[in-house]
Amino acid sequence: MLDPTPPTFGIEAISVTKRFGGFTALDQVSLRVRPGSFHALLGENGAGKSTLVKCIMGYYRADAGEIILGDQQQVIDSPRTAHELGLGMVYQHFTLVPSMTVAENFVLGKTRLPAVLNWREELARLEAFFAAMPFRVPLDVPASGLAAGEKQKAEITKQLYLGRRFLILDEPTSVLTPNEADEMLGLLKRMTRDGRLTVLMITHKLREVMAFADEVSVLRRGRHVGGGRVGEIGPRECAELMLGNAEIRRLTDRGGVPGAPMLEIAGLSADDDRGHPACRGIDVTVRAGEIVGIAGVSGNGQRELVEALDGQRPPSGGTIRVHGKLYHARRDEMHDARFYCLPEEPLRNACVASMSVAENLVMRDFDRPPFAFGGWWLRPSSFRAAAARLVERYRVKTSSLDAPIGTLSGGNVQRCVLARELGGEVAVLVVANPCFGLDMAAVAEIHAQLMEARNRGAAILLVSEDLDELLELSDRIFVMFNGRLVHEAAAATTDRVAIGRHMAGH
Repeated sequence: MLDPTPPTFGIEAISVTKRFGGFTALDQVSLRVRPGSFHALLGENGAGKSTLVKCIMGYYRADAGEIILGDQQQVIDSPRTAHELGLGMVYQHFTLVPSMTVAENFVLGKTRLPAVLNWREELARLEAFFAAMPFRVPLDVPASGLAAGEKQKAEITKQLYLGRRFLILDEPTSVLTPNEADEMLGLLKRMTRDGRLTVLMITHKLREVMAFADEVSVLRRGRHVGGGRVGEIGPRECAELMLGNAEIRRLTDRGGVPGAPMLEIAGLSADDDRGHPACRGIDVTVRAGEIVGIAGVSGNGQRELVEALDGQRPPSGGTIRVHGKLYHARRDEMHDARFYCLPEEPLRNACVASMSVAENLVMRDFDRPPFAFGGWWLRPSSFRAAAARLVERYRVKTSSLDAPIGTLSGGNVQRCVLARELGGEVAVLVVANPCFGLDMAAVAEIHAQLMEARNRGAAILLVSEDLDELLELSDRIFVMFNGRLVHEAAAATTDRVAIGRHMAGH
């Protein structure tokens, strides 16, 4: 259990360099995190953030440079060594053992264990620990039975229970509701102020940085490019440091008023992969020239809803109508209704990694004119001409139209699929987490394209776990919890607190 008497400590990385073959991931990076501070580490994808903290935690051995803990140089050659020194890390992906209870995960995570455990004493310590926390997680259930938000709470509180005095957080709030995120970060902020903890947080959410961090450091392309105390440096300066000279698309103004209903979902239900109900009785209408957002913590039925709309999962009940006609997500229906979809993880379920960029860009209509005669005689020259126009229009960065799409960065795969889905006359568009894991420039580009499609009259259903994204783009927002829509509000008149409360089921 965390003892309030041992003081926390700071860390200084001095000229840390890390290479992977001929690629330099970190180039003489220096970073100082003061003891008892809440320090934010920013940077675009590939900037070197994760590599730096893995060098600190002993997962990687730096090729050059030093790590100073407190006032002593340390050689951290493994995560175990880091733990013994009081360092802990909460990763983007859960590390709890699914088959073990929460209590077992907490206790067996200790660096040193006695030969025989006294579980009565261990459970008493855990109960006393959680009595001082603003929330708790159930101790007697397997980790696999926890919701995503509960798992993240358990990951963070486990590090506190194990006595880590320097805590590294990698995108810690991605699966929390806004209220849960503020509650958790507020607790850690208070602990830093009390001198019991030092926090280094990797994040892309500038709102959280400005609200909770004391200082910020920015990496770009493996180098430390600036930072400072929060208040002296603001969101605009942070974004400029992160992006350098990269061009950022501005969001076009919201224009027009919603028109006739284009997508009508009535009583739609779908089961998950195990045959259990995942979404139930979904009723949503999306009009022409409107973006309707669906908010919710991951695992509340959003994925199954999108797959049912896109024809990847058979509905177990309800109806879908597009342009007033019953819709079953067959290929001909999609073409006739001008129905398009940008699913989550497009490289897995919206394109073929081994096929070329050009082939993926015309996949929707490859057997129709002008790409084919008679439905079978293909015209590769037409593929390439159409693909070249889309690559230019949507700013896809690729070495060649013939390059396998799987060799592109995540952001450019996302742009490719978006170009294909928005490249024609779109009437209805379903989009799921379109910007997850993308850098700021790619996010701005995709947001601009979605707003332009809305203003051209497309009906867009935007399913996202990013509440800031939903508030920025949506005309109306629904909240999905436990497979049902539990709240609806106009985006212009609602707020984060109200949405977050419903996301948590309250």
